[in-house]
Amino acid sequence: MVADRKLSEAELFQVVGAGWKQQGSEKRKKTFREKLKGKPVFSMVLLFLIVLGCVFANVVANHDPSGFYLQNLNTPPGKEFIFGTDSLGRDIYSLIWYGGRVSLVIGLLGAAIITLVGVTYGCISGTAGPKVDSVMMRFTEMCGSIPTLLLILILSAVIQANDVISISVIIGITGWFALARIVRSEVRQIRNSDYVMYARLCGGSFGYVMYHHLIPNFVSAIMFVVISSISSCITMESTLSFLGLGLPADVVSWGSMLSLANKALIMNTWWVIVIPGVFLVITLMCITSMGSFVRSEVNNHYSNL
Repeated sequence: MVADRKLSEAELFQVVGAGWKQQGSEKRKKTFREKLKGKPVFSMVLLFLIVLGCVFANVVANHDPSGFYLQNLNTPPGKEFIFGTDSLGRDIYSLIWYGGRVSLVIGLLGAAIITLVGVTYGCISGTAGPKVDSVMMRFTEMCGSIPTLLLILILSAVIQANDVISISVIIGITGWFALARIVRSEVRQIRNSDYVMYARLCGGSFGYVMYHHLIPNFVSAIMFVVISSISSCITMESTLSFLGLGLPADVVSWGSMLSLANKALIMNTWWVIVIPGVFLVITLMCITSMGSFVRSEVNNHYSNL
């Protein structure tokens, strides 16, 4: 009975032997150090600490940021006032964290507006016909040729921006032109793909096609612009505040702290300028470093298009 039984294919080609075991290729897991190799770890940690200090400003600050210590005007850095005081007697150490909170909010909100308007406008222009696309791109080029600062000053005079939301909106609606051109060029490459055509033939709306098929294919290509727009918004707010056209005096930001630079130079109180400027420059450099890393990662990957 045993001899008449037909052996299966696995039994016919079974390998036997003393100490034999099947060998398979195992993918070696990367160590923690290998995972961090090439990444801007220092910039990420430094930016995280700054953001953490701004978020928990009420815990980190050791003085009232709105308090005027009139007996300690222009006091240099010391034990009681770590970063010194300004010409109004305000503690710079406390103002740094509360002012950083406002600057980061303006940067994030402005970048969100730039991303929303730029991506939507670029997708519409990329999927539209030749005439509509030409008109939309000429409008973008015309607005992009105007200096951004001049455009913001005109809108600020018309809208009379005097709070965080209005300044963020003005900075956002004047900084999306470059992003729209990038999105439009990416959309034109993939708009005739099979999956996009199939979704449109099946009755998919423009929002459905944009969300499910267009954005996932170019989101990595625009991440550098999106991240860089955060630092651009913070820089623009600081410029406006330095010129005296930004936030009012009762709203503290890194830019409004730098607006006292002329008085600090006259009175030789270097800490009023240097310390807020150092925090601002370090934050911008960390964001730029992370954006450069994202751009290099995108360039190193092959396109699926």
